[in-house]
Amino acid sequence: MMKTVLIYYPFSLAAERNSGSKLRPYEMHQAFLRWGAKEGVDVLLIAGTSAEREKQFQELRSQGKLDDVWFCYMENQTIPLWLTDPGHRPQRPFVDRDVLRYLKGRNVPIGVFYRDVYWKFPDLYPLRGWKKAAMQMIYRWEERFYERYCDVIFLPSLEMGTYVAIRRPMVDLPPGGKQKPFQRSGTAKQPLNAIYVGGINNADYGLPLLLEAIRLANRREPLVSLTVVCRKDEYERQPLAVKEELAALQVRVEHVSGEALDRLYAEMDFAFIPRRRSEYNDFSVPVKLVDYLSSGLPIVATACSAQKRLIEADGYGVICDDNPSSMAEAIAKMADMLEECRLRIARTFMAKHSWEARVEKVKETLVGGLR
Repeated sequence: MMKTVLIYYPFSLAAERNSGSKLRPYEMHQAFLRWGAKEGVDVLLIAGTSAEREKQFQELRSQGKLDDVWFCYMENQTIPLWLTDPGHRPQRPFVDRDVLRYLKGRNVPIGVFYRDVYWKFPDLYPLRGWKKAAMQMIYRWEERFYERYCDVIFLPSLEMGTYVAIRRPMVDLPPGGKQKPFQRSGTAKQPLNAIYVGGINNADYGLPLLLEAIRLANRREPLVSLTVVCRKDEYERQPLAVKEELAALQVRVEHVSGEALDRLYAEMDFAFIPRRRSEYNDFSVPVKLVDYLSSGLPIVATACSAQKRLIEADGYGVICDDNPSSMAEAIAKMADMLEECRLRIARTFMAKHSWEARVEKVKETLVGGLR
């Protein structure tokens, strides 16, 4: 008999997947479908507004499709699961409890990907006063809810576990990689082409640090040529001094995404993640990290714990402190290690870190080697 796996998303899948929190559920679902086709497993999806989820649940149940579910994978959103309906007013507030209670009654192993704990950091969480207190209470209810109904908590990084108050086993499940259509070919020539993709409107993202490091690295001879890819409106809002510095360092600024960005990656030798170290940055894993590696690009990154562990585990790049001189040294080191890092990425990255590898890990965690 064909096995059945249920994916449960207490939210609607986004049509515009322009952020990690929108991209991930889509990519995991697609990877589950590919895995299911290969392994002969029927993959069911319940997602949408609470009213839509209730309708799907009742239909699948009446068709007998939920009688014998092998395991269930779910994800939460950056807001508590009861508030994901339009206008944050749940049409069917008890549907999530009903679905999970039903699965639990049938001894189905359930794992939830718990996305973020930014609400526990006063400087990151924008709400103030009674609204903040009310929301934090709802977030704590959500933690209790997962403790009650889920067997395993999947996290972007193990480091995040310190901040998650759910007494359940925790397993890391960082973002996955996707084979890119364009890959870098040929050996690198100096100056090396390096890329930074991301925000430039907050010093925490590390643009000032990166620019100073480039200046130091190129002091004696042009060692690296930098391309920055950012949102157009962010660039336009930058002070004149920043634009002048970018021009003085001959930094190429682009506002591309999708296939155009993939083509740009293919021109590059390596990439940067220059984020400042902070309690929050130490456990978060930027989607750009797997994006760079999917394109075969080694990385120069600051020593934020979670990204450091992922990069160092398989020799995918060079780690530095979050100061310009350390980063300038890392750039020089990268020039020597480039080919070796590229080879390691080509050999192991997709096998260990593709979205399919993430699905395989979910399955192994929830049901082990059971066939």
